[in-house]
Amino acid sequence: MQNAFSIVFLDQSTLDQGDLDMRPLTELGARYQSYAITDLEQRIERMQDCEVVVTNKVLIDAQVMDACPQLKLILLSATGTNNVDLAAARERGIAVSNCQGYGTPAVAQHTLMFMLVLITRFESYRQAVRDGAWQRSSQFCLLDYPIGELSGRTLGILGYGELGQAVGRLAEAFGMRLVVGALPGREKEGRPGLDQLLEQVDVLSLHCPLTEQTRDLISAPELARMRPGSLLINAGRGGLVNEQALADSLRAGHLGGAACDVLTSEPPRDGNPLLAADIPNLLITPHSAWGSREARQRIVGQLAENLRAFAQGDELRRVN
Repeated sequence: MQNAFSIVFLDQSTLDQGDLDMRPLTELGARYQSYAITDLEQRIERMQDCEVVVTNKVLIDAQVMDACPQLKLILLSATGTNNVDLAAARERGIAVSNCQGYGTPAVAQHTLMFMLVLITRFESYRQAVRDGAWQRSSQFCLLDYPIGELSGRTLGILGYGELGQAVGRLAEAFGMRLVVGALPGREKEGRPGLDQLLEQVDVLSLHCPLTEQTRDLISAPELARMRPGSLLINAGRGGLVNEQALADSLRAGHLGGAACDVLTSEPPRDGNPLLAADIPNLLITPHSAWGSREARQRIVGQLAENLRAFAQGDELRRVN
């Protein structure tokens, strides 16, 4: 590639578990260096001679930019931009590009998996078999836990972008009725407001961004408005749901179940209300919904596309 740059990937292990083909990116650099993880005190040393930096979670602030005057481009191996000071990058003429839409199939299928596991009481039956309950049964089957069907139920979606639409298509294939709600501050004709939405859905699935208007979007009053026995799915952002309120609602038996792929603090080293062992019908996965090999390989492809576009003077997926 003309205008090949020296490249450093500061935290490649957040993307590559040794199962990806990194050549679409590495072959574009005059020099390519990668590190599994980079601590804060290692950033400047590792970025010092590189014109292009690839990062997911490593913070790049104004101080680091000032110490690396050769820096031309920051490639984010994710969609979120919160780990880069965009204003500082703009002031210094440093381009920033992110990746977008790479995990749609993976997150959509994870969301449907959540619904299916909850509605069929899969975890309860799996544990029953492990505990020997089926083996001791007086008849051929075990029906100790109420099994439901997605077909005929109403799914409410908050956040109807590419991901929300993909979830909607899968849900309709299972015979669900779809209702798209309006986010606070983003009212749209034909879409019910949050209170109206909550009262008519059997399953609520969150796919909206975390903003000041959506933080604690679902808290105790909203949970109380949901139908008894309904399900809550959060594969969006942890801060969308007040976690203590959700734990309380599940313990009280108001909700039929809930599933979260995200928590407010990740990893939850200091604990979390939703990690308590006594909460019934709750599924927690470790922010893994996006992480299929196919999705992660798409990120590699988008990183390469973004770098190639920058070298050609284009602004593909530019966020500043």
